[in-house]
Amino acid sequence: MSLLLLLLFSLSAVHASPLTRDTGMASLAMSTKINMAGVSDVVQMDLARVQSMVGTLTSSEPWAVNIPNKIFSYTAEIGVGTPPTYHTLVVDTGSSNTWIGASQPFVPTNFSVNTNNTVSVIYGSASLYGEEWLDTVTLTSSLVIGQQSIGIALVVANFLSADGVLGLGPIRLTNNTVQNTFQVPTVTDNLYTQGKIAQEVLGVFFAPVSEPDSNGKLTFGGYDSSAITSAVNYVPITTTFPASAYWGIDLSISYAGTTILPSTAGIVDTGTTLILLASDAYQAYQSLTGATLDPNNNLLMIDSAQYANLKPLSFNVGNTIYDLTPNAQIWPRSLNAAVGGNSSAIYLVFADLGWPSGSTGFDFLVGYGFLQRFYSVFDTTNQRVGFATTMYTDSTTN
Repeated sequence: MSLLLLLLFSLSAVHASPLTRDTGMASLAMSTKINMAGVSDVVQMDLARVQSMVGTLTSSEPWAVNIPNKIFSYTAEIGVGTPPTYHTLVVDTGSSNTWIGASQPFVPTNFSVNTNNTVSVIYGSASLYGEEWLDTVTLTSSLVIGQQSIGIALVVANFLSADGVLGLGPIRLTNNTVQNTFQVPTVTDNLYTQGKIAQEVLGVFFAPVSEPDSNGKLTFGGYDSSAITSAVNYVPITTTFPASAYWGIDLSISYAGTTILPSTAGIVDTGTTLILLASDAYQAYQSLTGATLDPNNNLLMIDSAQYANLKPLSFNVGNTIYDLTPNAQIWPRSLNAAVGGNSSAIYLVFADLGWPSGSTGFDFLVGYGFLQRFYSVFDTTNQRVGFATTMYTDSTTN
């Protein structure tokens, strides 16, 4: 399972090239899972994910692509085989291998092919070792992929709450993960090459976990126009490594008119809970909000008066401003216990990456805290990422 967790008011008119939205496209529902027991240090889990993202990109070993999040996860029901057996998989744009078998056995059919290659994927402290099979994968009745590479788990460490991962990251993240194979075409790669979708584009819709209906939706081949309340604004994938290996973009961040992070590269990731900032940006944000660190869970904390005075946090993405409202900047108070917090406390959804901006090519990580408020579009065809407002952009349910 992947860490799937935690961020619009536009100051400029958005004129985006429309995607094909009436043909070659289909949507897949996602369900929210919340684990209220056994996990409290969400900051350390997110940082472990980041360390594995950054630390192995220059290694000849299989890429470490993150540690699964055990508080929130979004899952989808995916069919494997002919006829299909359905498996509950975590949706992750920060990794690219699709695999099953963590909790439910693989059922081969007459069309399943064992390639006799092994698969090895490292997720920080979690890991998968298994066999590669080629099989039919069913996302929806109209999105059926033939001969998709699937990892079948033989040994899984520290992986809970789902049967595997639906990897939706760039193909580069499959480098050296399968024996005798440099790269493995991803699910979205094969949907496109097999003519199932008109463009290699993924639209992702989340709702705040504090909403009565917090489920989400994946749209393959375009985006769901019914889920957005503005045009989609796009920016190109950054050229700065290592952010460029993922869904990486350039942006700047300001608070109440003060720039806390000048334009720099980072990653947009559905598998991360918090919003992670380079140390100087994090410290500036803490100073401007007056927040203090809770040593019990390593989250920033503010009191009621400070919350009343909290200002929007502005993300400048391609000359469009996306304001994270005060309510969007706080952890859902009904779930304070899940992070080992005081039930009456007000926590902020930010953490310190642990290095200064400009030192690693990776100065922020936009996780669920941002993505639950804005629709995101991951466009492989045009090598870009887009955002739009949704009905939850200004929600006050946290």
